[in-house]
Amino acid sequence: MFNFRNGAKGLSKADSVAVIGLGRFGQSLALELMKSGTHVLGIDVHENNVQSMNGQLTHVVRADASSRETLEQLSIQKFHHVVVAVGSHLQSSILCCSLLMSMGIPEIWAKAQDDRHGLILEQLGIHHIVYPEKDMGKRVAHLVRGSLMDYLEVDPGYAMVKMTAPSVLHGIKLSDAAVRNKYRVTIAATANAAGEWKNTDGNTVLQTGDRILVLGSIADTEKFAQLT
Repeated sequence: MFNFRNGAKGLSKADSVAVIGLGRFGQSLALELMKSGTHVLGIDVHENNVQSMNGQLTHVVRADASSRETLEQLSIQKFHHVVVAVGSHLQSSILCCSLLMSMGIPEIWAKAQDDRHGLILEQLGIHHIVYPEKDMGKRVAHLVRGSLMDYLEVDPGYAMVKMTAPSVLHGIKLSDAAVRNKYRVTIAATANAAGEWKNTDGNTVLQTGDRILVLGSIADTEKFAQLT
């Protein structure tokens, strides 16, 4: 069961991305890829999801991605990047990922509903697994404390945070403040009140109202964020 929108042949290129599953996560991902200039083939089994994205992606197809025959007809094997955004239907996600692995897709990204789902995907050989709900929960948990403006865990135990520059650093060169030695974090960039970001160096002097990007372990960045 599939229905081509203007054909999908022109999308079979290494610089294009196929997104399987056009729920909230899949749609958001596909639209962001389009904004960056990437050609996107969107695939979903539900007609309402296909219709909602019609005209917004390079091509949109109504198809059952758990069928090898359908995937081959869509020339999925020619794509270097495929995202499986089917998270709520465990069986469909696993079957689709298994088929993509057997077809030799170089880069497969898959959405996992929970740790159990993620473990199965790992056992299939999927190297790029994302946990949207879990990751968002972690992010919000750090933000609700009120000291951070944004938070991103870039690796287990390591984070990048955006925060207002603490007053204890105002008017001092970063080289003199010895931030790395005292707080074990790195201030990588700063933005003034006008929102202009620039990389920092030893001569950077922070002012009242400046925002900063801070890198370090989760524990150290959280402790640093408590400075006033």
